[in-house]
Amino acid sequence: MNDLINQELKNNILKITLNNPLAQNTLSLDIINNLKKIILNADTNNEVKVVIIASTGKIFSAGHNLKEINNHRKDKDKGLDFFTTLINSCSDLMLSIIHNSKPVIAEVNGVATAAGCQLVASCDLAYASDISKFATPGVNIGLFCSTPMVALSRVVKNKHAMEMLLTGDFIYADKAKSIGLINNCFKEEELFNEINLIANKLSSKSSLTLKIGKKAFYTQSEMKITDAYKYASKVMIENMMEIDSEEGIRAFIDKRKPNWN
Repeated sequence: MNDLINQELKNNILKITLNNPLAQNTLSLDIINNLKKIILNADTNNEVKVVIIASTGKIFSAGHNLKEINNHRKDKDKGLDFFTTLINSCSDLMLSIIHNSKPVIAEVNGVATAAGCQLVASCDLAYASDISKFATPGVNIGLFCSTPMVALSRVVKNKHAMEMLLTGDFIYADKAKSIGLINNCFKEEELFNEINLIANKLSSKSSLTLKIGKKAFYTQSEMKITDAYKYASKVMIENMMEIDSEEGIRAFIDKRKPNWN
């Protein structure tokens, strides 16, 4: 399994690479569970400040492994137990990205469909090459992309999400950027360097502050605005009492770089 998911930790940046291009980097149950384990380990590893999820080949991820799904239709329960485990495990993976205290970046160079598109939408930041394409094509095979819909509908407006979900059509990186599915797109030969610039910028920040901010962002986004302000005010006051806030403000006043713990 390690050969199917590669890991490299360099300069406090953990790069996770899906490495099964012959299978279109599909998210089999084993891949999902191992990827989730890596994400959870990164959360507690103080050496990791930023996580990047990338892939080899021209398909970032084609989503669930349909052959695996079809094979389990031969089970006594026609696959119900396996399907339940698979979908719940995939949802847990996406939540592990959102709940991770470290920023998680999707680096897309190719095609991301169905649960692969869901993976992109679940990351905190997402960048793609200009040749990349995205789709939620489950409707074309009689299986609506209901769980990818959860991630997609939280990062793009309803009409754009519904168009992708109802038609199953591909959109290219430039449109994905315009509707908010990704942050930006670059020429294929520039993607790697651009991602590294962004990751290094994030790794230079206070890890504590990023942790506080990421958690606060996702928590307040589910609240009514009055509750969100109460919650965010409490978070900001507590943040002001942290040593990193004290150091950062002093460094700004002294016109020097802060020394984070």
